[in-house]
Amino acid sequence: MSIKLQHPLILLLLCLLLAGSASTGTADVSWRLETVASGLDTPWSLAFLPDGSLLVTERPGRLRRVSSSGEISAPIVRLPEVYAAGQGGLFDVVLHPQFAENQLIYLSYAEGSARDNGTAVARARLAGDRLQDLSVIFRVASRKDTPMHYGGRMAFLPDGSLLLTTGDGFDYREQAQDVNSQLGKVLRMNDDGSPAAGNPFPLARYIYSMGLRNPQGLAIGNDGTIWLHEHGPRGGDELNRIVAAANYGWPVATYGIDYSGAMISPHTALPGLIQPRHYWVPSIAPSGLAVYQGDAFPDWQGDLFVGALVDHEVRRLEIENNEVVAEEALFSELGVRIRDVRTGPDGFLYIVTNGSPGEIVRVRPVVQK
Repeated sequence: MSIKLQHPLILLLLCLLLAGSASTGTADVSWRLETVASGLDTPWSLAFLPDGSLLVTERPGRLRRVSSSGEISAPIVRLPEVYAAGQGGLFDVVLHPQFAENQLIYLSYAEGSARDNGTAVARARLAGDRLQDLSVIFRVASRKDTPMHYGGRMAFLPDGSLLLTTGDGFDYREQAQDVNSQLGKVLRMNDDGSPAAGNPFPLARYIYSMGLRNPQGLAIGNDGTIWLHEHGPRGGDELNRIVAAANYGWPVATYGIDYSGAMISPHTALPGLIQPRHYWVPSIAPSGLAVYQGDAFPDWQGDLFVGALVDHEVRRLEIENNEVVAEEALFSELGVRIRDVRTGPDGFLYIVTNGSPGEIVRVRPVVQK
């Protein structure tokens, strides 16, 4: 007896086989989306371990390991105490450049209380399902009483120094222009949390650049170029190329307006302030940033990938000579807010979806036959 394809049981089986993956693409590139892990609670960032597993942070204050087969571990124990309120919580996780030898990881997070909080960095040794030798190596000295605008992205430069982004604290935006404040800045430190030599402000030893609102995307190109994006208010999200001593303008020059509709500044540019390499009006709420440096998608080599929380997609920015020459919206078929984007050591793109339940999704090329 033959069974027609339209039979409900056959259709159900086909749906089950296809669950967790879908293939699509553009005129030039085809891809398949694969669910690596699901059921995460507000994931924020991930890091790739040498054995093929992943570390993923959950903003409420948990760190988990995801195996190469997609199994999610119980929370790794002995994390620092996290202030999880508003936009606060556990943020980024990065590996020490010599992780294979020392097993050191770095966590950025919000710490403190409602009346006294700020961004901090902890360093610890990863040992199975726990952290050892945990120490808080840096605390932002400029404290605040708002659970908003922490920044919290980290990246190691080729010289081994660590960059940390900090937000303006929302109600403290003028401090982004104050060299005596660590709010609204890119900070640069040694791997032990001490100020790195060569920072441009002798009396503000951690500050590398300034004039930022809430930078939540940070990525380093193979050539050492530092790319950063930041949330604007209503409009005025920016992509910037970060250089030492540069002032990126917030809040005295901006393409955005206040949430009330009021003008923040009459200026979009002023002498001595660095213009963005790209900006968005209206806002896309950028989140996560990757420089694609893999081999799986040759047409994307050197391009930037930016999560877009508002539009439920990822923006590909085509880069030529450190300038944005084209923009493309991708992966809208996910239909969810995007929190992070990373290039994996396997050359595939990895996407972290926002909220609970959150997922880690892998982007694989479809091989044309």
